[in-house]
Amino acid sequence: MTNVFAIPHHENGAASGPQPAGRAQFEQAGHEQAGHEQVVFCQDHRSGLKAIIGIYSTALGPALGGTRFYPYGSEDEALADVLRLSAAMAYKNALAGLDHGGGKAVILGDPAQIKTEPLLRAYGRFVASLGGRYVTACDVGTRSEDMDIIARECRWTTGRTTANGGAGDSSVLTAVGVMHGMRAAAEHAWGSTSLQGRTVGVEGVGKVGHRLVGHLIEAGADVVICDVSPAAVDAVRARHPQVRAVADVEALVAEKLDILSPCALGGTLNERVVDALTARIVCGGANNQLAHHGIEKLLADQGILYAPDYVVNSGGVIQVADELAGFSFERARAATEQIFVTTGKVLAIADADGVPPSVAADHLAERRMAEVGRLRGIWLGTMGSA
Repeated sequence: MTNVFAIPHHENGAASGPQPAGRAQFEQAGHEQAGHEQVVFCQDHRSGLKAIIGIYSTALGPALGGTRFYPYGSEDEALADVLRLSAAMAYKNALAGLDHGGGKAVILGDPAQIKTEPLLRAYGRFVASLGGRYVTACDVGTRSEDMDIIARECRWTTGRTTANGGAGDSSVLTAVGVMHGMRAAAEHAWGSTSLQGRTVGVEGVGKVGHRLVGHLIEAGADVVICDVSPAAVDAVRARHPQVRAVADVEALVAEKLDILSPCALGGTLNERVVDALTARIVCGGANNQLAHHGIEKLLADQGILYAPDYVVNSGGVIQVADELAGFSFERARAATEQIFVTTGKVLAIADADGVPPSVAADHLAERRMAEVGRLRGIWLGTMGSA
């Protein structure tokens, strides 16, 4: 097992090091200016493991974020993803009220081809070597059963199966949280939390999207879906025959929508999509929905209300964070319901300050990271000198 390269960390984290840059500024920054506390490249020749762990900030506590297992085109592409995702987790965890900083990991390769017990256990040993600075969980390409295997080597693992004392599938509360965020956005836009009769386009009906569709149907919404997987579309329509399906996101955006809900991989909202969009609200479960910096202003200029993804999709991380204290679904669900309050607060601040909601959310998260991080830094410094 070889630790190929690591950017060293500061013991007091972001409280004594560089303060976190806003996510918008982060998107424009090069890797050297990204402001991460630590980035670790991991390689195990025997199992074929190649992974990167990114720790953006521990200002609020140990970094928490999932492990993405994905066939990246290059190591540079994987590095860019882990840097972007770990920064987003810092903001998500801060806005969710969690005592966790932001981290993320990626394993390079096709999980259908190379995922094995030896590889996952080797990865677990790398996470363990960080001594609790990073707590891992599920993401694209990993499941609760994988976390059970990783946990055999590393106690800083969450999102395990219920049979092993874990919280299980985190998509359950992710979808619940998106619904709360969507209701808050509806109230802000239309003066009512009701989604009855609203047309909602859901891009991606995988782990989160298919659950969200069920909640929307229960709320009386008309739902249109698309997914790159015909099987995923068929499964949703078998359960909910009233749901309409279209070929792709371009066809979805061409529909007369009230709400667009991106629930696939990131980058859905680019200039072409925004120009074609008739929806009044964008609110979904996908991470990093904005293709690049500047899209948030384009949305605002066109009168489209964007509920920031890292505000509304935090139900999953709330769920797995609760596992670390001995999982209670009721407690985690109650915390997830606060997404309604947080979303409303972000949208109100955006209006008052005349800024896009994502900028307002950044400022709110940064304030908490700075204030709590400063207090933790003072306490850690006092303990260190005692």
